[in-house]
Amino acid sequence: MRHVLDIRESNKLEFVFLSQLQSQPTISWVVFGRSDGAFFGAHKLGDSAIEMINVSAGQTKQSIERYDAVDGDFEFKDKITRDGADLAKDREWFRDAIEAEGPQFSVTTRPGDKRLAVVFAGPVDVDGKRHGVLAIIIELARVSRYLSQLTTGKSAGAFILDRDGEVVAAPDANADEVTELNSNHPLLPIAVSALTGSRGKYDAESGQPYRSRIERGGDAYEVVLNPLSLPGWSLATVVPESEFLGPVKKTIRELVIGLAILIAVAGLLSAWLAQRTIAMPLLKVVSEVKHVERFELDDVKRHRSRLTELENLSAAIADMAGGLSAFRKYIPADLVRSLIKEGIETKPGGSIRPMTVLFADVAGFTGLSERLGDRIIPLLSRYLDLMSAEISLHHGTIDKFIGDAVMAFWGAPASNPDHAAEACRAAWASQRALHKNGILDENGEPLRIRIGINSGDMLVGNIGSAVRLNYTVIGDAVNIASRLEGANKLYGTEIIIGEETFRQASTQIHARELDTLAVYGRAGGIKIYELIGLANEGDLPAWMIPYAEGLAAYRTRNFESAIECFGRALSLRPHDPPSEIMIQRCREFVASPPPQDWRGTAIAENK
Repeated sequence: MRHVLDIRESNKLEFVFLSQLQSQPTISWVVFGRSDGAFFGAHKLGDSAIEMINVSAGQTKQSIERYDAVDGDFEFKDKITRDGADLAKDREWFRDAIEAEGPQFSVTTRPGDKRLAVVFAGPVDVDGKRHGVLAIIIELARVSRYLSQLTTGKSAGAFILDRDGEVVAAPDANADEVTELNSNHPLLPIAVSALTGSRGKYDAESGQPYRSRIERGGDAYEVVLNPLSLPGWSLATVVPESEFLGPVKKTIRELVIGLAILIAVAGLLSAWLAQRTIAMPLLKVVSEVKHVERFELDDVKRHRSRLTELENLSAAIADMAGGLSAFRKYIPADLVRSLIKEGIETKPGGSIRPMTVLFADVAGFTGLSERLGDRIIPLLSRYLDLMSAEISLHHGTIDKFIGDAVMAFWGAPASNPDHAAEACRAAWASQRALHKNGILDENGEPLRIRIGINSGDMLVGNIGSAVRLNYTVIGDAVNIASRLEGANKLYGTEIIIGEETFRQASTQIHARELDTLAVYGRAGGIKIYELIGLANEGDLPAWMIPYAEGLAAYRTRNFESAIECFGRALSLRPHDPPSEIMIQRCREFVASPPPQDWRGTAIAENK
């Protein structure tokens, strides 16, 4: 122990214990109890969290640090102090091990809980002096999860029972330190019946296995009881006889079927020859039905047949495909195909996923539509066609069109780990496509669109009622994306992305931090960024450096220096609206300084 770390250093113990729990999926606790009664332990809370418990000798409170599982690692969440010290000397396994010569097994229960756990504890001596006890604890819920993974046959089961037939562990893939064992396994009553029926024939202490046969409900089961090293516990393995008699029955059945096939082959051959005029066209019709099922409507064809009924059926399917083909212009056909491919049922429901959502809107659309009237439709159609093409090209899913607004998302139905960068590439490509195709308003000015992008955990699924559903995303991250689209008006920009989007896509894009903004409906501020370009298309523009310096000076209330930095950015990039806005804001603060609690957060008054 002394060659690994000093047992008095809690921070090093914490590192070692945390790494052990992370690398050993079956361990529930790693604990070190000092001779003076102090207690330091790491406790797994299922697969999602770990808590570190530290109790000093003579204390009546315990310090608890919690770590949450994030992307295969554990990140610190919070630290609390709780009344009621969990002292090592109060544990039976500690009292036994502190006096022992070497490590030993024992059975215990969790404090304040009746659930069992197996303890392997041994004394720790340093320089001939006993300093405490190191223990590894496995809660029996973890053993239940292990039993669910045993390959003891297709329908067999393994159970751990005590001498009275009470279940200690049973196959349950969900059992852990947080989730209690679900002991409703269908073979558990068979195992209990075999144990209770073996009184006088089997002794859990003798070390000799015992086999019995149990019949129940017309089925027979082979049960093997094996004593375990822990007193009074037995491993009961239950295997239906059908597991090993099944292959014999299958062989007999195949022989009978083979003889029947040999006898009937002549008749079947003649029947097939007589009916092939039905079977072949029918298979082709079935193929067209599958095209309709997969929403591949352009692939549906008509097939001629000598039978009028089959030809009429083929024509009806082709007409149905034609009708659906016209109707799919009103629904996102790519989304329908994705939902079918992913096997998502058409009923209300959803799940939380990390995703990215995009909102796009035409600048000044209300006034434009009033001026153009019904002439707005061709212009709007060209704009939506370009947006749809770029979003689909970059693997996005169009959620809906709301007038001139476009809502799209990445990361569902199919998972996409690159969802943030894909959304940024789609937004950048959409802006370039609009400029390249020269879509102009009635005054000959290029059509301008504003785009907001945000990433985060969102609820995605079928939202609606049993009769009308919409596969969409909802949540706070979605609302922020909508607000970021509107924030373009405040800064004179075209594409604003959220902080999480920038974090995930920063190596693939060029973006400058614009400001810290409290969007409408949220009290706290978030960092927002303007998408400047793609990383693979060139280097960072030089004017971004003085703007970043100006933003740093602005946040430290050095407004005169910030004005000078933003001015240098303007000299390198004339007509940069964000720089002009920040200069004006700094001048106002020079004339009328902000309050002492000002943190450099701008407030969006409108949605």
